[in-house]
Amino acid sequence: MRKITLITGGQRSGKSRYAQELALSLSPNPIYLATSRAWDEEHRVRINRHKEERSTEWTTIEEEKELSKYDYNGGVVLIDCITLWATNFFFDLESNVELALDALQTEFEKLIAQDAQFILVTNEIGMGEMSQNYLQRKFADLQGWLNQYIASRADEVYLMVSGIPLKVK
Repeated sequence: MRKITLITGGQRSGKSRYAQELALSLSPNPIYLATSRAWDEEHRVRINRHKEERSTEWTTIEEEKELSKYDYNGGVVLIDCITLWATNFFFDLESNVELALDALQTEFEKLIAQDAQFILVTNEIGMGEMSQNYLQRKFADLQGWLNQYIASRADEVYLMVSGIPLKVK
């Protein structure tokens, strides 16, 4: 039953909305696995808005890094989002891209060893201008490599463009 669906796209492209609709079409009670830390007040407001928008059908788990420590077998799990999950490893490992990518891949493999349907939301942050900030360039590299890794393991990949899902794989 294990299935992996990756949904990627730019900021405000409709990724989360599409992922939530997909999860609810697959299960009457999906799991929402939230990976974000509240970095500042504006981000805290975003997190709270996301929580308020979800209906009561959802079981919400907030986990910053160890996604595999919960039992998802037989369930539908929406992970929102891979970019924020990667951010947690990146900063905790002092911006070391190699260590962060290795840790993320290891944790991802533990996660998908479970027999569940995984829907993962991520960002295509490398489609715009190259940042003038060294740290942002390093993170964009990490995110791009992680997206490639997950996409290679995914059964389906969708690119969201202006709220429209385009099937890539």
